[in-house]
Amino acid sequence: MHIPLSILDLAPIPRGQTVSDSIAASVALAQRAELHGYRRVWYAEHHNMPHIASSATSVLIAHVGAKTNEIRLGAGGIMLPNHAPLTIAEQFGTLEAMYPGRIDLGVGRAPGSDQNTMYALRRDPASSESFPQDVLELQAYLTGRTRVEGVDAVPGKGSNVPIYILGSSMFGASLAAALGLPYAFASHFAPQALEAAVAAYRRDFRPSEQLDQPYVIAGVNVVAADTTAAAEEAFRSVRRILATGLFGRGRTFTDEEADVLLSQGAGQHVDSMLTYTAKGTPADVREYLEAFRKRSDADELIVAHQSPTTEGRLRSVELTAQAMESAAA
Repeated sequence: MHIPLSILDLAPIPRGQTVSDSIAASVALAQRAELHGYRRVWYAEHHNMPHIASSATSVLIAHVGAKTNEIRLGAGGIMLPNHAPLTIAEQFGTLEAMYPGRIDLGVGRAPGSDQNTMYALRRDPASSESFPQDVLELQAYLTGRTRVEGVDAVPGKGSNVPIYILGSSMFGASLAAALGLPYAFASHFAPQALEAAVAAYRRDFRPSEQLDQPYVIAGVNVVAADTTAAAEEAFRSVRRILATGLFGRGRTFTDEEADVLLSQGAGQHVDSMLTYTAKGTPADVREYLEAFRKRSDADELIVAHQSPTTEGRLRSVELTAQAMESAAA
């Protein structure tokens, strides 16, 4: 069975590199994904994270769009509590006008930041409580059926940019089902509720103008390399990067210091996040992804290619695509 593959580009800023390097890597990754038949590349909104360069998500999408030709591009996702729905409708309406038929809009409820960052964004901590209403308002702007009298999104009105609900809990599953929208589960870092949430979404789904039957995208990490040893070494580096990013309090760690941090409890948290990870040779990755698709009951897999280097991520993109193509042949 052919499994549609997409990419979640976390836009990392590797040790010793710059934001410009990261953006160039994102362009290269999207170009490689396009070459190898991936369906879409999504970028996630993060703020105040020193090793992630995707905070201005719509700007990054616009840049990558100019460097690619056909692959779909979008947000996975925009953290809607950080924004007015009108602003996002205008941004993604602009992107759709620039790259017709290529733009996706995934939205999530989490603020994606801490309290100080929320203050800097001028957001109310309670803003996530209006997420369902904000999604409906956003959808109305994009379809040209505004819910705010006398206010249209220009650009945006009538663009019909498809909306995807992102989540890692039952809340997102229930909302996506009620609104008849596709559902993307963040199992690449929050795996616990995957199977229950997908089952609830499929059970409760109500058809809509956008979608007539349920559609699930599940996130999964991949570390594909030419040899098992190379994949294992890359995975060790990924664990160190995650541990220091989550628990290092902004410090720069040597590999040895990162290993100590992992041994003191960070490892348990990191390994929980990485529960769903395919690693190894192309054959190993193919076997894992085929089993994961069945377990997750997903229609599409969105892959976070994990490697400490841009070259490693690009090779993982290529090897994974080739492995899945050979399985479908």
